[in-house]
Amino acid sequence: MTAAYDALDAWIAAHFDEEVAFLQALVRVPTDTPPGDNAPHAEATAKLLAAMGLQAEAHPVPAAEVQAQGMASITNLVVRHRFGPGGPTIALNAHGDVVPPGEGWTHDPYGGEVVDGRLYGRASAVSKSDFASYTFALRALAAVAAPSRGAVELHFTYDEEFGGELGPGWLLRQGLTKPDLLIAAGFSHQVVTAHNGCLQLEVTLHGLASHAAYPDTGVDALQAATKLLTALYAHNAVLRQRRSQVPGITHPYLNVGRIEGGSNTNVIPGKVVLKLDRRMIPEEDAAEVEAGLRALIETAVAQSPGVRLELRRLLLAHSLKPLPGHEPLAATVQRHAESVFSEPIPVVGTPLYTDVRLYGAAGVPAVIYGAGPRTVLESNAKRADEHLVLDDLRGATRVLARTLHDLLG
Repeated sequence: MTAAYDALDAWIAAHFDEEVAFLQALVRVPTDTPPGDNAPHAEATAKLLAAMGLQAEAHPVPAAEVQAQGMASITNLVVRHRFGPGGPTIALNAHGDVVPPGEGWTHDPYGGEVVDGRLYGRASAVSKSDFASYTFALRALAAVAAPSRGAVELHFTYDEEFGGELGPGWLLRQGLTKPDLLIAAGFSHQVVTAHNGCLQLEVTLHGLASHAAYPDTGVDALQAATKLLTALYAHNAVLRQRRSQVPGITHPYLNVGRIEGGSNTNVIPGKVVLKLDRRMIPEEDAAEVEAGLRALIETAVAQSPGVRLELRRLLLAHSLKPLPGHEPLAATVQRHAESVFSEPIPVVGTPLYTDVRLYGAAGVPAVIYGAGPRTVLESNAKRADEHLVLDDLRGATRVLARTLHDLLG
């Protein structure tokens, strides 16, 4: 075993400059979502993979489905590498779509600039980094320690920011893949086996606009919204009492992320729209959570006579729960991570939600592990100056190559 690990490590070290260049090329093709015009990135990625001898199947999602989700184009990629008959199929999934860069950058968000051992750029950490770590882990395995059985698939998808239904969800529904195990994009200093769910609702309060000089002739939707906001934020005190038993996850919580309303300063607002986010711990039932939240909203709005309520679900992402069979996968990743990084690597849950839940719903045992720091905050993911420490990229690639070797060996 040690000889195989040494050979894998040596191959990765010898090809690390190539791996960094691959990641830089991926960062330099924007995948801002919205607007979500991501087919060009998939095309560029497929060409880069082909130059390395990896043929990627291109699976474009029908335009009508993509546009119905508010995006422009999605082409998901699948690379299949079979080593021999029998054995498991292990999929490695990373997403290429990312939120727009926003303001405050001191480095070009699409430059892929390397400074002091860090590669800067939007999606450098989340999750184009794992396009690189997964690709080069597979290449290392095939080059110097190829097993005699099993297969590896690379799933590079483009719908994580909008929920994943047109990324992994689409591949699974179309019957294009059914792996036995999954490793999905994450961070190199933790192995994640569970995550929160998320319910997002759009709440529209319809009142009656009127001139501010005659407020009694209108129905103020904003006053109704303030009563609703008070009720929603008070509910967080209740949610804090519901504690998760999963390390790394604390309790559910609720946040209002966007408010729109009114037409002018001298007009009583006749319409207000709230968009809220309710995070669910793995122990909660999503249907019960949604029913309870809707009831809370209806009760609060009922205190404002004349206001009509309209509720619309924006997203329901179920939590990820560990499935039977995930233990050997998690233990193997953890063992190699602790060896490579020379520090304790926890197996935990995360309060984030991801599209890994879709593999879990299909019965695929999964862990979340990949290149990156200890926490999202350290990488500036989704903030200005997102970056990846190159030592983390190299280490995670070694861990993944060793893990694939053991699971297929």
